[in-house]
Amino acid sequence: MSELKDVKGIGPKSLMLLNKIGINTINDLVTHYPFRYVFLERTDIRNAENDSHVIIDGKVESVPILMRFKAGLNKMNFRLVTMYGVVGVSIFNRAFMKKDLAIGSTITVIGKFDKQKNVITASEIKFESLSGKVKIEPVYHLTSGLSNKNMNTFINMTLLEFGREITDYIPDTYQKKYDFVNKRMALNIVNNPPSKEKLDLAIKRLKYEELFVFMFKINYLKRERKSKNVGIEKKFDRAKVDKFIDSLSFNLTGDQKKAVNDILSDMESPHKMNRLLQGDVGSGKTIVSFIAMYANFLAGYQSALMAPTEILAVQHYNNLKELLGSSLEIALLTGSMTKKEKEEVYKGLENGEVNVVIGTHALIQEEVKYNNLGLVITDEQHRFGVNQRGNLRNKGVKPDILYMSATPIPRTYALAIYGDMDTSIIKEKPSGRKKIKTYVKKKSEIKDVLSMMLEELKKGHQIYVIAPLIDGEAELTSVNDLKDQMNLAFGKYFNIDVVHGKMASKAKDLIMAEFKQGKINILISTTVIEVGVDVPNATTMVIFDADRFGLSTLHQLRGRVGRGADESLCILISDSDTKRLEIMEKEDDGFKISEEDFKMRGHGDLFGTKQSGDMEFKIASLKDDYDLLISAKKDTEEYLEDKTFDPLKIKLLSELNNNS
Repeated sequence: MSELKDVKGIGPKSLMLLNKIGINTINDLVTHYPFRYVFLERTDIRNAENDSHVIIDGKVESVPILMRFKAGLNKMNFRLVTMYGVVGVSIFNRAFMKKDLAIGSTITVIGKFDKQKNVITASEIKFESLSGKVKIEPVYHLTSGLSNKNMNTFINMTLLEFGREITDYIPDTYQKKYDFVNKRMALNIVNNPPSKEKLDLAIKRLKYEELFVFMFKINYLKRERKSKNVGIEKKFDRAKVDKFIDSLSFNLTGDQKKAVNDILSDMESPHKMNRLLQGDVGSGKTIVSFIAMYANFLAGYQSALMAPTEILAVQHYNNLKELLGSSLEIALLTGSMTKKEKEEVYKGLENGEVNVVIGTHALIQEEVKYNNLGLVITDEQHRFGVNQRGNLRNKGVKPDILYMSATPIPRTYALAIYGDMDTSIIKEKPSGRKKIKTYVKKKSEIKDVLSMMLEELKKGHQIYVIAPLIDGEAELTSVNDLKDQMNLAFGKYFNIDVVHGKMASKAKDLIMAEFKQGKINILISTTVIEVGVDVPNATTMVIFDADRFGLSTLHQLRGRVGRGADESLCILISDSDTKRLEIMEKEDDGFKISEEDFKMRGHGDLFGTKQSGDMEFKIASLKDDYDLLISAKKDTEEYLEDKTFDPLKIKLLSELNNNS
């Protein structure tokens, strides 16, 4: 393909400036899309109000008269013939324009209209006509030394000279299906829009192409994984699994039953399971994972469950021991265990005596060797790095993989991040789970909040209090501020302690354990308590400066209470963004909340790491283009199903393999 330096008008200086903003190739240049448009609509000055903003084009009728004042000020006056008659034009400090404002020159004037004097005081003069009633001007991201006009000229020249070299990534079938113009035409329209209607269609076409390429990669990787990742076809007695489910003290919800069936079917298939189990806070994902581990045991294989914190690992271990301790040999493996205790677990895993091991990242240490690891589960999987998850996966021979996440994310983002995984979603809450009452309070209402807290403490209940920071900032509440406030209000009669991310893991886990045992009445924290630990006696969650958190994070924090039979409440304290926070008062569905959060805040980088594919779209938006994404998903699945290899498919596969 030709290079930027081959484009007429791009010399060494321009090339350097383009490189500075990440434009290094022909493709970079033609896909450097305008980030907004200015709509210049001709004003009928006959009907314009006095002092109104006007845009008018015409021909210069008189030689501009230049007047100079003190302090370097100057003013130019001339007459302009427009389609609505002659109008006077004044413009300040543009003496350098005089030579270009020759009689007969076509210009567009933007400025304020003095109706009495019939004069426009111009803020801007453009040396072109509006041509139609509306002119649409593209605005680009630039760097000093480059103008919009430069960028537009470079792109137009590139399309003219090298347009045939630009790959159109939409197959003919789908070009016809959606009645799209070709890529070269679409690029020409977005940089030189003839009308709003044509611009919208061209943008839609370019967005679809970007999403088509993205979903092609996702769907291809998914198919490759299923065809190449041959797993172990596990055989187990489903009747025994059903018997275990029937023995539980509660009934599974419909969503839980479906998730169990999805997972068991994956395990029985000859392909390796690669499934995400996504569930709202308190929806009962953990029991589903326990059922999977029991089925894996019946098939004669070991299971490993990796949790992000030691206290959560201990909680899972105790719960599983209670349910299946008489049938399975279950071990706990964490960093705080003694060398002797660890070596005992290592031995049991290697010789096959241990059926299930639950632990933290200690599970992936070099010393850990498994006898026949058949199922790997990671809880709150986004808390682990890709390498950590890979290390655990590689400990077994073709083990099935189950990822669990209690972070509901919008369907658009889930499709993008987890597009190469199979997904099971649990939305239903277990029966008997009460809705947590949520209130938004201003800081001036702190006395009401303290009264509500006192009522709960009197009932023997425990409370979480959350701050956005550990140390204070002028406008924000910190953990240390709250410690002083809570001690002043309740310290005489109740035990108060603090936990935050800068503390050593052992100290953190000790305080969390004491809170769980009921030794601490009020626990002040940052968001480190967002995930996982069950404290049924904790009935109140108070969050200061709640506007500083995303709605999904607030929902996660709220989910730490309401774990027992008692009615629970969540109090959000904020003086700003209260309209957004009011969503929390009305809504308790984490998926709906995440959709609202997504609409307001955009996707950002949800988990701090791009999970699959390139999330940095140039023109498409996961936030706004869900329908196009779904169309691209279906179309690429159909396109991949067709076994014929046209030149475009070969190019897409070649690019995919080169990037991976």
